[in-house]
Amino acid sequence: MTKNIGILGCGWLGLPLAKKLIEKGYSVNGTTTSSNKLKVLQNAGINPFTVRLSETGIEGDIEGFFSGIETLIINIPPKLRGKQTESYVEKIKFLIAAIRKSQVSKIIFVSSTAVYGNAEGEVSEESPTQPTTESGKQLVACETLFTNEKGFQTTIIRFGGLIGPDRHPVTMLSGREQLSNGNHPINLIHLDDCIHLILNVLEQGYWGEVFNGVYPHHPKKQVYYFEEAQKRGLRAPSYKTESQKKKGKLVLSKTFLEKGHTFTVPVIS
Repeated sequence: MTKNIGILGCGWLGLPLAKKLIEKGYSVNGTTTSSNKLKVLQNAGINPFTVRLSETGIEGDIEGFFSGIETLIINIPPKLRGKQTESYVEKIKFLIAAIRKSQVSKIIFVSSTAVYGNAEGEVSEESPTQPTTESGKQLVACETLFTNEKGFQTTIIRFGGLIGPDRHPVTMLSGREQLSNGNHPINLIHLDDCIHLILNVLEQGYWGEVFNGVYPHHPKKQVYYFEEAQKRGLRAPSYKTESQKKKGKLVLSKTFLEKGHTFTVPVIS
């Protein structure tokens, strides 16, 4: 297993992941889209590069970033809010073309449980993808691009809702009224467990596989967010009274758990 890792996207997940890898003896090349953040990466022990992906190409020293690395972690989620129509798929096509010219042979592609769309009941890695959002559709298309490549092996990790330091959905939901799907289960994962899962893929050599990353505790949203709001002194969101016919989506991390691993950080504060 190579100890030289590239992390494309050193943000909320990528930066603490890089720090943990360095702590474990890895050498890490990392990217940011902001030159102002180069010093932050450098101070963390990361070899920093400014790289920007767009629909028209790649800006920055992508060759330098790829230099000496065989394993690449791609952590650049789609940004498709509002009327933004930029194609994430086109960005990834340019990235794959650049990877083909490098020595990278193993990839972790960070995806999302949004690829399962509005599925009802339990879903696992064996369930069909049926995205309903634009970001979910583009993620599925990009997963397919990676898995169809013959020159390298890609493992896909589909994370649920991310929580951790300074990040929790209840802060955005606080005070909102008449929300739907209050009877649906939560599908969340803590930052530390995201890193835990990625480290296991690297250290155990789980290549060419698909993992869901969701903590195995799924209380109903209306109960969970009421309790989490109270713990933070926030106004709890309210939910519509709905029929019990629709169960909502409950995501199982079947691949990871069946390999004998566990998640370590509960989603209840």
